[in-house]
Amino acid sequence: MGKMAAAVGSVATLAAEPGEDAFRKLFRFYRQSRPGSADLGAVIDFSAAHTARGTGPDARKVIRSQLSVSSVSDHDAHRAGLQPVSKWQAYGLQGYPGFIFIPNPFLPGYQWHWVKQCLKLYSQKPNVCNLDKHMTKEETQDLWEQSKEFLRSWPTAYTKESRFTPGRGPLLPIEKYSADHYTPFPSDLAFLSEQVAAACGFQGFRAEAGILNYYRLDSTLGIHVDRSELDHSKPLLSFSFGQSAIFLLGGLKRDEAPTAMFMHSGDIMVMSGFSRLLNHAVPRVLPSSQGEGLPCCLETPLPAVLPRDSVVEPCSEEDWQVCTSYLKTARVNMTVRQVLAIDQDFPSEPTEEKKRDITTEGFCHLDDENSQVKRAKLNPDS
Repeated sequence: MGKMAAAVGSVATLAAEPGEDAFRKLFRFYRQSRPGSADLGAVIDFSAAHTARGTGPDARKVIRSQLSVSSVSDHDAHRAGLQPVSKWQAYGLQGYPGFIFIPNPFLPGYQWHWVKQCLKLYSQKPNVCNLDKHMTKEETQDLWEQSKEFLRSWPTAYTKESRFTPGRGPLLPIEKYSADHYTPFPSDLAFLSEQVAAACGFQGFRAEAGILNYYRLDSTLGIHVDRSELDHSKPLLSFSFGQSAIFLLGGLKRDEAPTAMFMHSGDIMVMSGFSRLLNHAVPRVLPSSQGEGLPCCLETPLPAVLPRDSVVEPCSEEDWQVCTSYLKTARVNMTVRQVLAIDQDFPSEPTEEKKRDITTEGFCHLDDENSQVKRAKLNPDS
C-alpha cells in the first residue's frame, strides 16, 4: 500500500510541476515506466474488483455504469461472441461523462475470431493501409500471406520488422472522409459494434468507419482528439486484443492531467457525449509477465459448434498459430465510428475549420523509435 501511495503521489507531483503541459509529462512518465514496478500503482485496473470500491485518488473516480440490458437479446449477443449483457460489468469515471469501460465481455474463445479478422481479413485490399504510400501495390496486396510464414518461424523478429506497421491501419474511410472514397464496412464488425452501442444506450448506431492500430511492445500512440467525423453525437467504440496497454484519458486541453487505466485483451471502451472529444493517448504497451505469452483469455479456443446464424466464423489451427505468434509480443486495437448523422451528407468542399482538423489529426504521432513511418498521414491517399 505504501508503494502505491508513493506512486500516486509522484504522478500527482509530476503533473503539477511547471513546464510542459500536464498530459505530455504523464505521457512521458508512463512511456518510461517499468512493468511490475510501483510506477504503475496509480493506473486504474477495471478488471480488478476492488476498483469498484475505489483505492487511490484516481480509483475513487470509478463508478458503475448502467447498461441497457433489454436492448440486446442474449441470442444476438451470442451471435457476436459476447456474453449476455446482463453479465457484463460496466464502469465510468467521475468527471468524464459519456465514458464507459467494459472489461472483456466476450465469451471464452470468441476473441479468436476478431483477432483473426484484424490480422487476416481487414488488412486486405481494397481497404487502405498506411503502408500503401511506402510499398508497391503488389507488396500490399496480401499482407497476411506474405507475413504468416515469417510469423510462424520468427515471431520475435517479426515484432521488429512488422508488415503490420504499428499505427493506423487498413479500414476505410481513414480520418478524412469523402463521398467518393468508400469501401464496404465489414458486416461482422458492424454487427458487433451495433450490439455494443445498443447495450450502452445508443440504439440506431451505424458502423461506418473503422481504424486498426497494430502495436509492437515499443509502440505508442500520441496525444490526439478524434474529431474528423461529421457527427460527434454518436459514440466512438474501441476494442483491444492481445497484450495490455496503458490508456490516458485527459480533458479538452492538454494542461489537464489525464487519468491512466489499463486496457486488457477483450476490453471495450465507449467515448460519447462530453468524453467524445477529449485528448487521449497510449504511452505504453506492457509485455506479458510470463515473457512471450498470451493473455489467459486468449488461451481458450473457439467452440467447435457455433450458433447457426453467428457472425463469428471458425478459425483454423494454422491461422490461430500465426495470430498467436504475433500477439505474444503485440497488441491490436480497432475503433469504430459513425461518420454522418441521419440524412446528413458530405459537404462538397471541406470548410476551412475542417481543413485545419484534417491537418492536425492527419498524423498519428507514433513515438516509435524503430518505425520508418513515424507520422503516417491518415487520409485515403496514404
